[in-house]
Amino acid sequence: MQLRFLVPVLTFVAIAVVMWYALFNLNPTEIPSELVSKAAPEFSLEAVPGYGPGLAKSDLATGKVVLLNVFASWCVACMVEHPFFMELREQDTVDIYGLNYKDTPTAAAEWLQRHGNPYKRTGMDLKGRVGIDFGVYGVPETFVIGPDGTILDKVIGPLTRPMFDMRIRPLLKGAES
Repeated sequence: MQLRFLVPVLTFVAIAVVMWYALFNLNPTEIPSELVSKAAPEFSLEAVPGYGPGLAKSDLATGKVVLLNVFASWCVACMVEHPFFMELREQDTVDIYGLNYKDTPTAAAEWLQRHGNPYKRTGMDLKGRVGIDFGVYGVPETFVIGPDGTILDKVIGPLTRPMFDMRIRPLLKGAES
């Protein structure tokens, strides 16, 4: 009779322990990507209107490490990282390519006009198909692409200076060697 009452209590305790561990020990920005160490998917997109030529996979294999930033005009978190991208562009730290995700061409162009354009090239992923191929969970996300077009890392959420210094700068220095 007592065992019947003990089973729900033990089940609850087990679930609570797992949830406590996940809450304090797992980092949601470190969701593993199946594409790390693999070639970037094939794609070719038109540019955000008024922002030069479009973006294709071949543009990412430049012989040096580059960033592919997935952004949208409707993305609040994209505004958090955007000034940092402008700073990286101004300092010529790394080439950044912009993948505009599920946005309208007009809204994307107005957003870049208002906040500045840190991107070497942009591509309009109107239906989100390229984002799906890259395994995008949401925006913003930033992919670190190696000199040969291989995906080296993926950062979920706004890219910050500490995250850049910790995860991306070593990849840039490693490519210089």
